[in-house]
Amino acid sequence: MDQARSTISKIFNGEPHSYTRFNLTQNMEGDNSHVEMKLSSDIDEEAGGNGVGGHLNHAASSKPYISQKLGRTPKNLCFTAAAVFLIFIIGFLIGYAVSQKKEQAPVCAASVSTADTTYTHETGAAPLMDWDDVKRLFVQKLTPAKLEKTFSDFSKEDHRAGSPGDEELGNKVMDYFNLFGMTTWTDEHFIKVHDPPASGFNRILFKDGTEERPKGFLSYSATGSVTGGALYAHYGQESEFRLLLDKNINISGRVLLIRTGKISFAEKVANAAKMNASAVLIYPDSADTSIDENTELYGHVHLGTGDPYTPGFPSFNHTQFPPVQSSGLPSILAQTITRAMATKILGKLGGQNLPQGWGASKKLGDEGDSITVQVNNVLAEKKIHNVFGVIKGFVDSDRYVVIGAQRDAWGPGFAASTVGTSVLVELARSISDMVKNDGFKPRRSIVFASWSAGEYGSVGATEWQEGYLSSLSMKAFSYINLDGIVAGRNGFKVAASPLMYSFIENALKEGYGKDSSLYNLYGKKDWELDLMEPMKLDDAAYPFLVFSGIPSVSFRFTYSNSDYHYFRTIQDTRQKLNAATSNQVAEVAVTAGRFAGHIALRQVHDHLLQMDLMRYNKIIRTQVAKINGKVKEIKRMQPQLLPSALTVQWLMSASGSYSRAARSLESDIQNSDLEDIQMCRLINDRIMTVEKNFLSPYISPRESPFRHILLGSGPHTLKALADHLDALKTDDPEADADLFRSQFAMTTWTIQGCANSLAGNIWSLDNEI
Repeated sequence: MDQARSTISKIFNGEPHSYTRFNLTQNMEGDNSHVEMKLSSDIDEEAGGNGVGGHLNHAASSKPYISQKLGRTPKNLCFTAAAVFLIFIIGFLIGYAVSQKKEQAPVCAASVSTADTTYTHETGAAPLMDWDDVKRLFVQKLTPAKLEKTFSDFSKEDHRAGSPGDEELGNKVMDYFNLFGMTTWTDEHFIKVHDPPASGFNRILFKDGTEERPKGFLSYSATGSVTGGALYAHYGQESEFRLLLDKNINISGRVLLIRTGKISFAEKVANAAKMNASAVLIYPDSADTSIDENTELYGHVHLGTGDPYTPGFPSFNHTQFPPVQSSGLPSILAQTITRAMATKILGKLGGQNLPQGWGASKKLGDEGDSITVQVNNVLAEKKIHNVFGVIKGFVDSDRYVVIGAQRDAWGPGFAASTVGTSVLVELARSISDMVKNDGFKPRRSIVFASWSAGEYGSVGATEWQEGYLSSLSMKAFSYINLDGIVAGRNGFKVAASPLMYSFIENALKEGYGKDSSLYNLYGKKDWELDLMEPMKLDDAAYPFLVFSGIPSVSFRFTYSNSDYHYFRTIQDTRQKLNAATSNQVAEVAVTAGRFAGHIALRQVHDHLLQMDLMRYNKIIRTQVAKINGKVKEIKRMQPQLLPSALTVQWLMSASGSYSRAARSLESDIQNSDLEDIQMCRLINDRIMTVEKNFLSPYISPRESPFRHILLGSGPHTLKALADHLDALKTDDPEADADLFRSQFAMTTWTIQGCANSLAGNIWSLDNEI
């Protein structure tokens, strides 16, 4: 029949009216190629349907082709009809005879041969391994014996950022990733940091001639020499400075002695700078730590993350840096001193007695207790490398979870970096092995990252985010931090995005068996109150959450819920960590690794991301209610402080929009077909927009990098709006009603924008604000 049709077509048109176009395209999900065939008639319809190809329509209005060739006389038509009928009969008989043959027609060889590959990426839904089987396999792969060997490979006395030791460990991580068959790469940054003086020293001189030359130092401190009266300021928190002011104590120009704990070094110095202090001396108090009295402390005082000399910009060598510095760089001197040094000075102070709860054996100090502080740190440029490896997903390979650990340390840094780097490598080995040898096919990718310059304020990680922010905000759906995950054995703490709280709870419920530490930890009455804590500025996951808008989690095993005392010292050794874990470092590290692996594997295994959107709804409503109450109080008591047109109605409406959008998406999830790949991808992308859309689009990341309006810092946050209202009530000179109104409007529209994005398509918006 085909032959007959072809013959007839040639008689009428000289050639077939329809032709085929073969398009050889590469399947991007694997190595197989396929051939695409389109009929010319389809192409003509597409062209005509778009109003293209008017000449075809014009030709259709002229005489048909057959009439032009044969004419329209009855005689010709009869001959034509007879010829057509005769040819049709002949073609039919030939076709019938061919169809009766029993032999099959030969099959033509494929134009492109398909090569066997180690593992082929799926274009459809990857065959899912049962979650229990995934978990069982993973538990078998990650063992204390394997971790012990990795500990020895990555233990090093000197691996400060940018040093040969740091580079050597980075190369070793790269070698392991290549050995596991992962796709690997590095990125290189040129950063500026403060190092202690190469020649000379930093100096503390008390009025009685007592001189100290500490070896510890604080990177990014201001440099120079100042003299001022000593003043003890406890932990250096804002509330404690207000207490000193209430006691009519002058803080301006004073040299403050502040103990470690509660808040970061950078926050202590920033709070002191607000009070116009001239310098800060930070020391470890015996009430907070058991470290030796002569132990030196190291750290940084940049109130931010990343290279403070390229704020908002990646420190790549080819970048043309603007001549700016981070606003988080301190304007005053800062130096660490040992407990022995602090004891000498504190014992000689006069002045008022300490406030209640600050201790009983010290005086606050008076302006006659003069101290001279000299800081001679030097600014140095260092080249650092971040090292990466990826296990690619089989369905949504362009969506990924990032697992990271810092590689550098001030000294041995066993708890600070060696444990985390070792667990990172073992996680990469275990999951790679599951993919290669056990049939596990993750839907999404896992990126393993080894960061440098973490001790200077997550510099390596932040510079990477600054370099690839637009890509990360679209592709990375979570970050798991492995820094300091083993600091003890009996306690457990987690800091995470609220979106991940329910996910973490489910991970703790599973617990890997009743003999597991995680199972026992979850058996508490109120797990959230006991285990969860706010994410702090010096947490390496913090910039991922509040700068890049990526849901993030940090966790650590602790010693009876207290801090490990040897972070930021050169005494952070295997022996010290053994003492804190009852010689069970490897066992605890395995449990920590399994917890991190559980979170990562679940996110790349499931069809839909497990993020609790309603968690943020509770936070927003609580903050909005607080602001509403404060605005009403001011309008009732001091109406002149706020414009009469100011209303909280629009902020409350934006809050309602988020609530409706979140509930709508939850409904879509409940009614979704998990086998529909496109639907799952669209829902997951809507979930991924939530965190990043809480980053205020009205704030420059260079000026205020932590733009998250709920978890970040700066005047654009909901918390700052509430504080601004308090400042207006107390006639604080820094309070500004016009500024408040502007920030209020921007925050309102940030929430509304997040709700709009969460709702999905533009025609799905309720348009009620």
